[in-house]
Amino acid sequence: MGVAELRGMKSFGYNVITGRWFMLFASLLIMSVAGATYMFGAYSNEVKTSLGYDQSTLNLLSFFKDLGANVGVVSGLVNEITPPWVVLSIGVLMNFFGYFMIWLAVSGRIAKPQLWKMCLYICIGANSQTFANTGALVTCVKNFPGSRGSLLGLLKGYVGLSGAIITQLYHAFYGDHNPQALILLIAWLPAAVSFLFLPTIRIFNTVHQPKNNRVFYHLLYISLCLAGFLMVLILVQNKLSFSRIEYTVDGLVVLSFLLLPLAVVFREEVNHLKAKTEGLTDSAPELKVVTEVIPPPNVEQEVLPTTTSSHEKSSCFRNILNPPKRGEDYTILQALFSVDMLTLFVATTFGAGGTLTAIDNLGQIGNSLGYPSKSTTTFVSLVSIWNYLGRVAAGYASEVLLAKYKVPRPYMVTLVLLLSCVGHILIALGVPNSLYLSSVIIGFCFGAQWPLMFAIISEIFGLKYYSTLYNLGGAASPVGSYILNVKVAGVLYDKEALKQLKAKGLRREAGKDLTCVGVQCYRMAFIIITASTLVACLASFILALRTRKFYKGDIYRKFRREHETTENETEITKEGVKCSG
Repeated sequence: MGVAELRGMKSFGYNVITGRWFMLFASLLIMSVAGATYMFGAYSNEVKTSLGYDQSTLNLLSFFKDLGANVGVVSGLVNEITPPWVVLSIGVLMNFFGYFMIWLAVSGRIAKPQLWKMCLYICIGANSQTFANTGALVTCVKNFPGSRGSLLGLLKGYVGLSGAIITQLYHAFYGDHNPQALILLIAWLPAAVSFLFLPTIRIFNTVHQPKNNRVFYHLLYISLCLAGFLMVLILVQNKLSFSRIEYTVDGLVVLSFLLLPLAVVFREEVNHLKAKTEGLTDSAPELKVVTEVIPPPNVEQEVLPTTTSSHEKSSCFRNILNPPKRGEDYTILQALFSVDMLTLFVATTFGAGGTLTAIDNLGQIGNSLGYPSKSTTTFVSLVSIWNYLGRVAAGYASEVLLAKYKVPRPYMVTLVLLLSCVGHILIALGVPNSLYLSSVIIGFCFGAQWPLMFAIISEIFGLKYYSTLYNLGGAASPVGSYILNVKVAGVLYDKEALKQLKAKGLRREAGKDLTCVGVQCYRMAFIIITASTLVACLASFILALRTRKFYKGDIYRKFRREHETTENETEITKEGVKCSG
């Protein structure tokens, strides 16, 4: 009896770690350490002082960081032809190499690299984030296609929290005031987590079940508790000094929150095992059909692929401007040349580009408006927490509104962009103490845009080439950042700073930073950013009107049909086994 129980436990354990719920748990952990690019401000000063960079050089390094973090076309293309573990493996190597080389340079263990090498290192390290996103997140979307809004909000929410999570683990491992150790942690921790779960991340032949939403809500409650704890912890740490033991205890509490979803995984697997033992299935009774109905579709499926594939080969380029219906699988070129994708790209470029510009300049904005230097860390922490809340809220709220009221997701994008205009206007006006509220609004809106955009891409253009289209959509962010951050905010800031120097009768010395003081430093820049965000609102509203009829229909009908086909085939197999027995 003891041997039988032991075998049963081993069998159950194997089913757990090879199941799709454990795959989701592994993806949550990978996402929880996949946002190292949001932590650049925590170690940028160390890079600047140890390598003797001026501010313009550091900004160039930051641009290549953003470029690497958001241009993930390569990871998408790799994912089209390889299994997810290959994509994650490449990300592991890139993350460790890029940030480890930066750590070697900053710590003086190698000679000072040339600037182009440092730009290459940080671009490679940041680009590893796209491989983690593609390998884990895209795989989850394909495993849970009917809950993609909630799923994207949850997973991208953990990415938003990752900056705060890594910070607490850094304090637990290395204490405080050691930014070089933080760079080393960023090099090995995300790589180690992804490497640990390489065999787990794979695509299952399963589809959406009605009770999945209940599970996602339970995972949401856990993540909300984690976010609340981090919020309180960050505020307390800004006011008080912590000892090494206290940092360690805080790190253990954060780790326990990260492992808590494992309880949900075990519960789901136990329920699944009970259902199998009792001879039940997760399928509803109406999915059982007469087996004689099945052969004709099977015959069609055997004949059609050959004809379709040959037709596609002969008319690939001819069909670029003749895409299928929304919700069907677009080719990459069909999606790129579609009006829907162009409209979404414009909305993301000027919407996400504006909020990213505000986030990148929070430190300088605070200094120009006279906030104390300690407030900068508070602004960054507020953005991180509300970035998470925006991602989660947008994912779950849009899912509920779509399921119950058939509200198109592009309408949600329009509302989020309108809200971000409030944050931009507050910065432009320089209202006293309003930067705290601006940080909350901009962090929330920046986070909310991503799950909405990624869900829209998957729903309109299908899942066949989703990994590539997902990363193409993300490429809009650095485009907007370059236009609004480098060419608008940076140029206008320097122009105002030079004007202030001239008014004092001074001239800029070579190699010294330009410092601007006052509301006027960013006023015109954020008036322009507000106007560009309104253009993004108009683009998303046009997309909502174009897709209104599509979202009024049953956009997940295709996946239910695939589920019915799978269940029918399973039923036929069971009947065949019984007959042969």
